[in-house]
Amino acid sequence: MDYRCETKSGYRARWITRGATLAELHVPDARGELADVVLGFDDAAGYASDGNAHFGCTTGRFANRIAGGRFTLDGVEYRLAQNLGEHTLHGGAERALDKVEWSGEPFENAEGVGVRFRYTSPDGEEGFPGELSLTVVYTLTESGELRIDYEATTDKPTIINLTNHSYFNLSGHGSRSALDHVLQLHASRYTPSDDTSVPTGEIAAVAGTPLDFRSPKPLGQDIEPLRRSAKGGYDHNYVIDGEPGKLRPCAVVHDPASGRVMHMATDQPGVQLYTANFLAGPIGKGGRDYPGFSAFCLEAQNFPDAPNKPDFPSCVLRPGETYRQTTVYAFSSEERNA
Repeated sequence: MDYRCETKSGYRARWITRGATLAELHVPDARGELADVVLGFDDAAGYASDGNAHFGCTTGRFANRIAGGRFTLDGVEYRLAQNLGEHTLHGGAERALDKVEWSGEPFENAEGVGVRFRYTSPDGEEGFPGELSLTVVYTLTESGELRIDYEATTDKPTIINLTNHSYFNLSGHGSRSALDHVLQLHASRYTPSDDTSVPTGEIAAVAGTPLDFRSPKPLGQDIEPLRRSAKGGYDHNYVIDGEPGKLRPCAVVHDPASGRVMHMATDQPGVQLYTANFLAGPIGKGGRDYPGFSAFCLEAQNFPDAPNKPDFPSCVLRPGETYRQTTVYAFSSEERNA
């Protein structure tokens, strides 16, 4: 099932219940012309296909990697589905949060329009302990903000790390490249990782590396050494400056061709920058194909493999506690290049 919402100011979005997924997001450019800036599919069959690279979905129960597909909590070892070699990626294989049907409820309030999604993940689903009750609320505001609020509770100690996995191209989905988009990241550090993007446990400075986006620069400016690596491009977790748990600026992306600008804020400790390195032309909306580097992801998150890295921020959720997260993508425009 899908839900369509439009603000009085003209922003439009579509969501589907599979994976509580953002399927369309139409925002204006500097001339007021709308374009859909997220990759995806026209129908449910596309989202169920092998070509779906987690487009727009709610990702979990634990987004990103868990090394070896296992973790220990309170002295008990839990084994998870291994769907990335020996590792667990984005919550597992068959019943990760992006592959299940959520219930949806559209709403309209003083802030805007949107959809509230709910899902209860049973104890043991994909190997994770505890019955996890989840709510994800998307709000599209009159001023052009897409706000995502997450909540979760559990009946047993468990781990959790949720994110949204939208692929953005501010020139519009189906544009051939996003490497000319200009990115600024409010992150002076990152978590180094191995060739499978599992963190080593270190935290290092971005200064002097291709990962330094503290000052705005095009995504493609320093990507060549990374394209020749096992990662194939940017696929790195950044440590966001400021205090985790407080909503704070994370990133700014500007598309010189359209004039569209996206400001991102989150209360999470980290953000994964991914430049769609391994897209290989799945046929998406309107028959458009999506080649590598035709989009970027900015996934607000806890650090990858946090359950196995005691020095990383805790991802443990216990009975009586409530997991909460907020991430905001705010869209605007400025004069575009001729």
